[in-house]
Amino acid sequence: MLRINLGSWTVDKEGMTSAKICLLSISWMLLQAAPALGQNQPLLEDLTRIASDWTRENLDDRWLDVLKTSDRQQARVLFNEMTKRLESTNVYALAPLKDGAVKLLPVLKQTKATRPYAEWLQNHLDYFEVSEELRRRAQPSPPKPGVVAPSPASPTAEAQRAAWERQLEKRPIPAGARTYVPRLKPVFAAQGTPSSLVWLAEVESSFNPQARSPSGAVGLFQFMPVTARSLGLSLTPQDERLNPDKNGRAAATYLAYLHRRFADWRLALAAYNAGETRVNNLLVQHKTRNYDLIAPRLPAETQMYVPKMEATLRKREGLALTALQVAKN
Repeated sequence: MLRINLGSWTVDKEGMTSAKICLLSISWMLLQAAPALGQNQPLLEDLTRIASDWTRENLDDRWLDVLKTSDRQQARVLFNEMTKRLESTNVYALAPLKDGAVKLLPVLKQTKATRPYAEWLQNHLDYFEVSEELRRRAQPSPPKPGVVAPSPASPTAEAQRAAWERQLEKRPIPAGARTYVPRLKPVFAAQGTPSSLVWLAEVESSFNPQARSPSGAVGLFQFMPVTARSLGLSLTPQDERLNPDKNGRAAATYLAYLHRRFADWRLALAAYNAGETRVNNLLVQHKTRNYDLIAPRLPAETQMYVPKMEATLRKREGLALTALQVAKN
């Protein structure tokens, strides 16, 4: 469980988004003004360290400085909008981002500093394509002139699974999979995690260990800094998230833990992407243990992520996610 104790506070860091960090920082500033603060110096020190560490590791976009001014601005606008829309629950809102992403990709591929982010962006293009397909199916006919069309209902989890099956139907195996799948399957099995879940690396990074997200995730299985550390990965002097074997072992360990907690692979994957606290809160709020019932309330990225993994597993291994068995110790 990725938790930290701050005096009488407990904060779940694994599911902490930038918005939550900002809220935490604001809370710290409010606390600073309170007379009682002098009596809880350790709390202040912990809050300060967490906010500064997260900001340095996840909001540092100096890698964009290698781009010319217009391209740098384009990248910032796109990545900020992507972050906002992926975090919302509106799956349809992702489709309009495709054109901007396609235009930015060749720019990011030109330099060594930005190429890892291009790999991440390339791997998200299909989110925009599936979003557009889902929107067309929900609203097949354009509205009449002068008539505002009602917003279509959110796509069901089943509709998203079907869309991803179609999306991946003719997709070739990523080049890196030929190296890393046989190499990492025994690593997954050793952690008691179904070895076929190694294909999560296709969803996360298209099997490129150098891939980096603008939010700070790195490696085959895209770990954020705090999650990486909690799983025993060091970020200095070398970033062990870039080590495929250590990254894979951490992913297998974390997936096994999430499955023990939720006893369901769809929920475990949702927690891997959106944070276990968020998933658990939705399950408690809606009094269910069913992924499909909470899916429309998850972030758009997670709504896409889980069925994409299901379709990938079926395409690459001929297996249903729900049929996977966990090794008993």
